[in-house]
Amino acid sequence: MGNLKVPFFNYPHIFTSKEETFLSVIQDVCCRGAFIMQKDLADFEQHLADYTGAKYAVGVADATNGLQMGLMAGGIKPGDEILFCSHTMVATAAAIHFNNAIPVPVEAGSDHLMNPSSIEAAITPKTKAIMPTQLNGRTANMDAIQAIADKHGLMIFEDAAQALGSKFKGQSAGTFGVASCISFYPAKILGCFGDGGAVLTNSEDVYRKLLLLRDHGRDENGEVVLWGLNSRLDNLQAAVLDAQFSDYQHVIDRRRGIADLYQEQLGKLEQLVLPPTPSSDPDHFDVFQNYEIEAENRDELKVYLAEKGVGTLIQWGGKAVHQFRKLGFTQTLPFTEKLFERMLMIPMNMSLSDDDVQYVCDSVIEFYS
Repeated sequence: MGNLKVPFFNYPHIFTSKEETFLSVIQDVCCRGAFIMQKDLADFEQHLADYTGAKYAVGVADATNGLQMGLMAGGIKPGDEILFCSHTMVATAAAIHFNNAIPVPVEAGSDHLMNPSSIEAAITPKTKAIMPTQLNGRTANMDAIQAIADKHGLMIFEDAAQALGSKFKGQSAGTFGVASCISFYPAKILGCFGDGGAVLTNSEDVYRKLLLLRDHGRDENGEVVLWGLNSRLDNLQAAVLDAQFSDYQHVIDRRRGIADLYQEQLGKLEQLVLPPTPSSDPDHFDVFQNYEIEAENRDELKVYLAEKGVGTLIQWGGKAVHQFRKLGFTQTLPFTEKLFERMLMIPMNMSLSDDDVQYVCDSVIEFYS
């Protein structure tokens, strides 16, 4: 088997795959001088809301800002505790921290998402919200999480940065709680050419506050009515994102097809635990932002694949959020910590050909044989 080069992510492909379209969009926006909060942004926000079924979508500078502003608009107060799954990017906890609230990590489950059974033990009189991360393009068990929230009178906020298009029982990720964030980082399924994000909400009051918060607290008349931030999705990026929306379902279908190919080739290896297949659970519609496996001899496999020209990634640098002790966390989460000794992401993106996927699979099989 000759060596190929299969990078974990091919960043130039984002642009070169639709170069003519993107150049046309860029020229149009720039020639109009439409750079900040113009019609392109409003159109994209409406299309995003329509696609997800949310009542409102607000474009912001990035998903971390979006999550922080969602908490602010949703009424989180200093000292409030918010439960989050420790298998997430540190940005999830940072959004809580910079609202002067307290991030409380809980366990991941076998699906690598928030484990509902770990939530109630972490609830205290200060707990005000639950924040599941809809990770890797999969939505958590929101029935179980909602039942706990209802029982204890808690709000739900979602970190849906990786989950645009994912659904649980037909409902889109990002539409279950008070507010959620979506990321348009270039490596996301719907990515722009830099940082970008959006907040989804079904609350008109939260929506109105978000419009103020993202633009220095200014209302439609330019009057400053509250302390705000500068966190607007650039109009040019919004136009670039909107240009991709017409093809978005094809992108999701292809990613689900790649997941099927991985399952077909690797599903019988006893040394691996693969993500659920696209058709394995009617309650879940997964979009496979990432393809995160569990692997025996994970570190050796990673080195071997690198030697074969296959790029891989261990998410979050190999640590759950609670393992960053300098941030003040003291919790021990045994299941999540064990996961982080085994987890590895293999290539999952639109630059992959079927031959690339086959080569990745052949290389993994060769390692274990």
